Amino acid sequence: MEILSPQNARVKGWAQLQEKKHRDKQNKYVVEGIHLVQEALSSGADIECIAYDMDKGIPLELRQIPDRGQGAEWIGVSHAVIAKVSDTPSPQPVFAVVRKEARQWQDLIMRENGLVIVLDGLQDPGNVGTIIRGADAVGAAGVILGRGCADLYNPKTLRSTMGSLFHLPVLEGELLSILPEARERGARLVTTMLEGKRSCFEYDFRGTSWIVIGSEGRGVSPEVAAIVDDAIRIPMPGQAESLNAAMAASVLMYEALRQRHYADTGQ
Repeated sequence: MEILSPQNARVKGWAQLQEKKHRDKQNKYVVEGIHLVQEALSSGADIECIAYDMDKGIPLELRQIPDRGQGAEWIGVSHAVIAKVSDTPSPQPVFAVVRKEARQWQDLIMRENGLVIVLDGLQDPGNVGTIIRGADAVGAAGVILGRGCADLYNPKTLRSTMGSLFHLPVLEGELLSILPEARERGARLVTTMLEGKRSCFEYDFRGTSWIVIGSEGRGVSPEVAAIVDDAIRIPMPGQAESLNAAMAASVLMYEALRQRHYADTGQ
């Protein structure tokens, strides 16, 4: 199948997915570029269709994937179509329309000894995506985005994950409901605060640990802060006043990884 005109009704529907309200209404989102489409294919994501620049053909990296997304429709499109759907000035030659997956946050609560990263009001898509990528890197059980966070399916968020979105559960939910239940089931909730008495390097991240990261400007909301068990601090002996959310989350995630897997090995 081929589509040449950017005025095509189907193309207009794809272009609408750059807006959250349409992503929510259609229950779909767009991933752009060879790498993200490759990750979506390799992970078995629910892909509706893959559109590629008909002048360039299907990228070699995608042709080499076994089964190449069974059930996904492959559509050759003009560069004008790709430009209409993309949110970047220099669009890449392929994009995929992916159906959102229904995931239950209760599955994360049941993960014994799981490391879960919780984001509270984190509005920067780059930080949200980077934290998801870091959680993937350390082998976290999953990530939960609370109210006020950047949309998971925002194109900037998706690009920042570098495909990690497809490697671990990433859920959106109401933290004031989720966190108390996680706590009842044995999760230890910890966040960072300037007045935290213990250093993150003294804290025990083993066992079922849920790390709560607050927004860039105000930190963890008072409502969530009232639920967490422990407040710790990240030592900063230098002159920097603070770390951004993604940097702070990375420090905590890698300290948790060190304690869980490397503390007694000397590695």
